[in-house]
Amino acid sequence: MKPQVKEVLEWVYCIIIAVILALIFRYYIGTPTIVKQISMNPTLEQNQRLWLNRWGRTTKTLPQRGDIITFEAPAQIYTGKLKTTDVTAKFKEKPKNIFSSFMYYVVEVGKDSYIKRVIGLPGEHVKIENGKVYINDKELEEPYLPDGLATSAKVEGLDDFTVPENTVFAMGDNREHSTDCREFGCIPLEKIESKVAIRIWPLNLWGKVE
Repeated sequence: MKPQVKEVLEWVYCIIIAVILALIFRYYIGTPTIVKQISMNPTLEQNQRLWLNRWGRTTKTLPQRGDIITFEAPAQIYTGKLKTTDVTAKFKEKPKNIFSSFMYYVVEVGKDSYIKRVIGLPGEHVKIENGKVYINDKELEEPYLPDGLATSAKVEGLDDFTVPENTVFAMGDNREHSTDCREFGCIPLEKIESKVAIRIWPLNLWGKVE
């Protein structure tokens, strides 16, 4: 083999290995992202950059109340009234082969995600009434919300329910401009992708997000 060809092949090999390692790190450990919507205002604003911790997905650990998480966007949005007793969100059918699974879950081609705050945990009774959120009949203190902001229920059946096992109930901080679990139901552990670790841009806001 000619030295020039061998050198090119070595570079191609190195690039392929680097890409594979980067994808593995991105999927199992962490990755940066950009805030694209306004559903988490004022906590997170559009074009801010975050570092996402994906170790929780790797270890299959449920997040805690107050954590800001990202998860796969559900396939079904309800309006008016939930026509089932199942309050778990519904998702697209899983890819049918290894390649399509790799492209969807690892490369994230054609995959949308939401970013919201965890409000209700498995087994807890959640009730939204008179602009307030109640967990197990006790009003939830939400210091991250602007003073006077009311939380409205959006779908009958997702305003008074018990969070199923291995799921969480999450909402955006910008309650009136957030498509969240009030409209599609609770998020299964397997659909949670990451937890927001720190804000990395703008630099004057660098640090932990609460």
